[in-house]
Amino acid sequence: MHTTNDTGPATPIDPAPAGPPPRSPILRVLENTIMNVLAAAGLVCIVLVIWAFVGNYSLIMFKTGSMSPTIPQGSLARVHQIPASEISVGDIVTVDRETGRPVTHRVTEVHPRADGHALIAMKGDANPNPDPGMYRVAEVREVVWHATGLAKGVVWLANPYVLGTITICASLLVLWAFWPRSPRIRE
Repeated sequence: MHTTNDTGPATPIDPAPAGPPPRSPILRVLENTIMNVLAAAGLVCIVLVIWAFVGNYSLIMFKTGSMSPTIPQGSLARVHQIPASEISVGDIVTVDRETGRPVTHRVTEVHPRADGHALIAMKGDANPNPDPGMYRVAEVREVVWHATGLAKGVVWLANPYVLGTITICASLLVLWAFWPRSPRIRE
């Protein structure tokens, strides 16, 4: 847009900048930092899921104190599936019982069989007596690592209301991150 006046040539007039004023540099740095931290956390989650799948790792929660004080009630443990041939006395392993509920106790006896199975006797560290009978297993899940008190957090995260809230917040964050922004005018 040009204007003319009686005293000279036409001079350009800059229109007023449209849109909101530019954000402060501190806000931009904070926004970028938060997005980078969340992206890194997402990448770590993806790597852990792939690692758990490829390495045959899973998590179990201890609902009882039968393995106290070694693994107290409310602990979360990472377990790794191993064949019966690798079971040793003293290992803490999880086996599936015929009743459907798994049990995690310390191995007290191992009797390998020719067919690749093993008969194992187990006892919880806090239990006065060994488990009744022996378990015939082809593979077990060996406890590799445990953390006291984390099971409560996993149970809380599994609550449908918590999962729904996390899903909605993640969706809003993605929407916010990809929402078209007005062009910034630099002076």
